[in-house]
Amino acid sequence: PDACSAAPRDTHGTRRTRAAGTHAEAEQASGKRCPGKSSRANHARNGLCRSSFAMSMGNIRIIAGSRSRGLAEGIAKRLGLPVENCSVSKFANQETSVELGASVRGEDVFIVGCGSGEVNDNLMELLIMINACKYASAKRITALLPNYPYARQDKKDKSRAPISAKLVANMLTVAGAEHIITMDLHASQIQGFFDVPVDNLYAEPAIVKYIRENIDYENAVVVSPDAGGAKRVTSLADRLGLDFAIIHKERKVANEVASMVLVGRVDGRVALLVDDIADTCGTMCMAADKLIEAGAKSVHAILTHGLFSGKAVEKINASKIETIAVTNTCPHDHLKGSCKKIHTIDVSSTFAEAVRRTHNGESVSYLFTHVPL
Repeated sequence: PDACSAAPRDTHGTRRTRAAGTHAEAEQASGKRCPGKSSRANHARNGLCRSSFAMSMGNIRIIAGSRSRGLAEGIAKRLGLPVENCSVSKFANQETSVELGASVRGEDVFIVGCGSGEVNDNLMELLIMINACKYASAKRITALLPNYPYARQDKKDKSRAPISAKLVANMLTVAGAEHIITMDLHASQIQGFFDVPVDNLYAEPAIVKYIRENIDYENAVVVSPDAGGAKRVTSLADRLGLDFAIIHKERKVANEVASMVLVGRVDGRVALLVDDIADTCGTMCMAADKLIEAGAKSVHAILTHGLFSGKAVEKINASKIETIAVTNTCPHDHLKGSCKKIHTIDVSSTFAEAVRRTHNGESVSYLFTHVPL
């Protein structure tokens, strides 16, 4: 057997390890080395080799909400771990009931939640799961929320408006969450709403990889459908060596755009329309029409969080968008049968590596610019 896989197992069959030193001890005992990965500093920058990767998973428990099972299974598969059994049901009055199917006493628990679909039910389910693990004596509880709910209500934009994103942060910490892992927060300042550590991962490395592998982007331009996404598209354009453009939009009411003005040139070029959240997809489809009117050859939409609420799928099918690539932070596989334009960018490897590094006390900054191998 490989030197890096010779580690004792606990009663659950999971390999046990310490956060540091085990890899070196395995090498010293056998005289073998994991190729090219000899120092912990290199591991932190480049990720562990696969044999040591499986070796460092002891004491991790992954639990999934009812709508986040797909992503949780992708994360668990990457780590070589199971998704723990957890029964979620509702009483006749629609109260949510959660029952853990395995002991989490003294364990490092990661609960994968969902911020789309029936948002209030999913959020309440996550809070109850966190609280159940807290009272079951879990060593640490991390809420893995790929799409943070209520993220667009992050400030008082009018009189007597609530700051609901802050309220959600309070509820998560009171329930018992000691660490939050999320992706592409709508406003990065939301991290400051918490009194516990928050890791805001970026979908950009996975998006760059998708564009390079699936789109002829040499004569392309990166476009933001609103001014608020300027920082996002400029960063992506710099990594790809492309120009960028911005569409200025005016809204009369929420989810309804009144007018759009294009700033930048797209004529004769492929337009990469990039945004963090697509809800009803009205803005995205109107932006695609505007780009085609301005002379763009084709439009490819790329999103982090695809909520696809209401008649979003119908709008996408009727729009001039050629493809719409979206990460799997929100479940959308059930929509692919009715919309062939939807493609998936898998980010489970990024979250899995974040889980591994968090458990081992390593830096996650490598994930801000790289996709794990």
